[in-house]
Amino acid sequence: MRFGYRRVHVLLRREGWSVNAKKTYRIYKELGMQLRNKTPKRRVKAKLREDRKKAVGPNDVWAIDFVHDQLASGRKLRVLTVVDTFSRYVPVLDARFSYRGEDVVATLERVCGQTGYPKTIRVDNGSEFIS
Repeated sequence: MRFGYRRVHVLLRREGWSVNAKKTYRIYKELGMQLRNKTPKRRVKAKLREDRKKAVGPNDVWAIDFVHDQLASGRKLRVLTVVDTFSRYVPVLDARFSYRGEDVVATLERVCGQTGYPKTIRVDNGSEFIS
């Protein structure tokens, strides 16, 4: 288990050992036991985001994501948004009630035929793009 020397000292006292805390610390260090610090996962993800290359021209990087909304009747609406990250040009906003993978591919093929293919497409790891 992950215990520091203070916790080990308390456990030794409970078992009846009359050991000084400084001696517990010395033995703890001699045995090479140490409590390793964990790096938070949020910092790891932030480092990965720094590695992104900036777009240097139009059609270099496109960002794709879904936007969700609900009509007054209660039906859910999904909008596929595609944004050119260099020029902030939006080649397509495609709204539908249901989206399948084939629909995304068909929409991208139609748009790429009109405006040209991007070098890179950036998506998040949402459930829409996992498959």
